[in-house]
Order: sequence, then structure tokens, then C-alpha cells
Amino acid sequence: MFDPVIAPSGTLLGLLQRGRGDGTLHALAAPRPEALAALNHCVLDDPRHDWQVENRSLYYARLYLDLDGGLEAIEQHLFDPEDLVDDDESRTGLALAVLGHLASYGRDDALVLLRRYARTGANWAWALDELALRDDDAGLRGLAAPVLARFPGTPEGEAGLAAAVRDAFEPRPWRLWAEDPRDSVGGRVRAAGERGSFSRWQRQMRPTGPRPGWSVQAVFDWAQQGLDRGTPLHVPAARCLTAVAGPGDRPAIVEAARDGQDGARCTALHYLAESRDPVVLDLIETAAQSPSRTVADAAVASFERMCGEDAVDRARGWVHRPDALGASAAGVLACRGGAQDVPLVLGALRETVRADGPDAPLLWALVDGAGRLGICAAAPVLRHVYRETASSHLRGRAARALAATDTSFATGFAVECLWDCEETTREVAALHAETGDARVAERLRRLAADPAEEAEVQTAVRSRIGPDAPAA
Repeated sequence: MFDPVIAPSGTLLGLLQRGRGDGTLHALAAPRPEALAALNHCVLDDPRHDWQVENRSLYYARLYLDLDGGLEAIEQHLFDPEDLVDDDESRTGLALAVLGHLASYGRDDALVLLRRYARTGANWAWALDELALRDDDAGLRGLAAPVLARFPGTPEGEAGLAAAVRDAFEPRPWRLWAEDPRDSVGGRVRAAGERGSFSRWQRQMRPTGPRPGWSVQAVFDWAQQGLDRGTPLHVPAARCLTAVAGPGDRPAIVEAARDGQDGARCTALHYLAESRDPVVLDLIETAAQSPSRTVADAAVASFERMCGEDAVDRARGWVHRPDALGASAAGVLACRGGAQDVPLVLGALRETVRADGPDAPLLWALVDGAGRLGICAAAPVLRHVYRETASSHLRGRAARALAATDTSFATGFAVECLWDCEETTREVAALHAETGDARVAERLRRLAADPAEEAEVQTAVRSRIGPDAPAA
């Protein structure tokens, strides 16, 4: 999937793409056709940089309800001829998840679309998972025949069916179908379940990893073999070294960390970092300048796993480096530094936004650090990150940091956060938003009564509006 094109944050489309609470508020105030057009654009062209972890579906479903929006655009997208040639989950996953939430709110048209797509669509397994949570038994039983027809009665078809049963995210439909008295339905599903369980048992009986009695060199060889196959194994290999290495093996491990093959060198660096060997920081500094990207990245990663004061002290000397190790040092100070590191963390936060923009990966640690250290001078930068980042997770972290650093948060961003797409951000807002605002009180009541809302958010809401809540 290509990186999505995100509209400017000051536009309605840009707000909705980011999942900001202001997106909902602006959509409700905009002309309805304009708001629905922007909403459909977001649902049909997923705006998330990481669609597997960022939330948008409940946010968009609630807006469809508020706008009384029809589902014609979603229907056209799901059943477009492109679905016959593009089975990538990212093309239809968001639309199916939105339909799932709408079905849970009682939208029968959404339920009908999900059933139809489960019968004929390329991403049928996702639709089936949505239905497993919302449809009744009769509706699910009616899907047995069309779903099983996807798997012909050949060895390859039966193997595919076994994999589908084994890997199903929601097993409810398969369990219902296994109870069907027809051999063509219940018999096939039960046989597929047994076949999948047997395949899993066979894999467990044929492990390909480390064996008891391995030597240090055997672990290094295993790590190199994985790297040669394109599968980095140095982190699990370092854990294996912990089990097999003795005091007499230290010289060989140090030498591997200094000048071994890439697999052995990465493994040794991680092992020495975990054991806090006194030579490891010097070895990391050298490895970080290696022409091998694999070794340089492993050096930085092994440093980030260290949690001792010696690593924090070394980070203070590395934070001004213009390379990945310098960026890592800034992150270490943000996560584990003390009050004396406030100027360094603030400087790194400002420079990262200035040089790399509001979506730089390093900002996750620096934003958290600004909140953890209570850096009030960081509030203007945090507000900029909050407004401009395309990552709803990073925006949520910025909101938590602002709650700790910005005295205007309760009457400002906390209000719009009550409509945010991420439940953790709504939870922060529920704890901090100024209840004197009429919009806040009404929104808190609505969240408390919404069965689709997360339990943590509702707990936070009740702490503000329950009988024991403090006075506003």
C-alpha cells in the first residue's frame, strides 16, 4: 500500500483523515454533502500510515450516524471490479470495519452489505470476522455454503480450508458450521479443524531453533544462517547466549562484537548490552559507524535496550551526534533521563520537528519525555505536533504530554479530544476536559451511554460525572 496523501490540517478533509476530534465538530457544522464527501473519501482511501494499529473505524462510523449518511459509496467500493484482482486487506479493511460498527449500532443496511461481501468479496475473511461479532446464528449459518464453496474438494482446497479454520480471528462461525449435520458443511469443517490442529502439532514436533548443548559458536552460526536467509535472529540468539555462555566465553563474545560476521556481531552486541558488560558502550559506538547497515542498526537497538545509569550518562555525550546513535541517545534521555537532561530533551524535540517534521519516528520518545519531565517550555512544540501529525497515536501522546505541561489543555485541545479516533486520547480528555463547557458535559454523557465505547474511557467519564465526582 502506498503512503496516503494527507490534506492540510486546516481543512475538513485533513482533520478527518487525521481522526481529530475537530474533524467531527467541523463536519457537523459544514454543509452535509461536503461533510459526507470528505467522510467517504477517508473510508474508501484509508488515510492511516499504519492501518494495522491506528483506529479510525468507530470514529467514522459515529460520524455516519451523526450525518445520517448512506452507504452507497461504500457499496460501490466493495463490489468494484478491482476487488476481483486486488485482495489486499488494506483496500477494503477500513470500509468493512466501519460497516461492522454501524451494524452494532443497528444499521441493517450495513449488516446486509457485510453478508453480501462475505459471500462474494475478496476480503471475505474480514467481513466474516465482523459478522461473527454482530450477526445472529441464523445469519451466520446462511453463509456456510458460499464460504465453503471457495475451497474446492481438492488436496489444495482442503489445505486452504484447514488454514482458514486454524487462522480465523473470530472462531464463532466455524464452530457453528462444525455443528451442521450435513457432511458437506459440518463434516468438512470438523475435518479441516482436525487437520489444522495436526499441522500445528507437527510444527511443534519439528523445531528448527536452538538445541540443548549448543556452543557459543553454534549460536553465532545460527544467527548468521538466519541473516543469510533474510531473517534477522540476533535478538533471540542473544537470549540463547545467555543460556549457553559461561565466564570463559567472554573473550570470544567480545571479539565477535568487535570484528565478527554480521550475524555474530549483532548477537554479541545484544548479549553484552543485556548483561551490561563494561566494554559494550565502546563497542556500540564503534559498531554504529559500521558500513554494514545491519550492524549499525543492531548497535543502536542494543543501546536502546540498556537501562542502567551508565547508558544514560553515555547518552548525554552522544546526544549531539548527527547520526542514528545521536537520535537514539536523545530518546534514551527522554525515557530515562532526569531533571538535568531537560535542556537536552527540549533541544532534541525542537530540532527534530524543525529538521524532520511532525511525523518523525524519534518524536514518539521525545514527546513522551517532554510529558514525563514536565517540560512546560515544550508546550508550543507539542501543540504543533498535535495539530500537524498524521499519526493518531503520536497525537495521543502529544495530548498526554500537553496535559502535563500546558495549563490551557483542559479548556483547549482536551475538549476536541473527546471526539478523537483513539480511545486512549478520549480517556485523557475525559480526565482533563473542563466540564464547565456545555459541549463537554453533553459529550461525557453520550460516551457514558455508548455501548461501543471502551471500558477505560467510560471509567474515566464516570470519574467526572458520577455521584462521587469532584465539583467542576
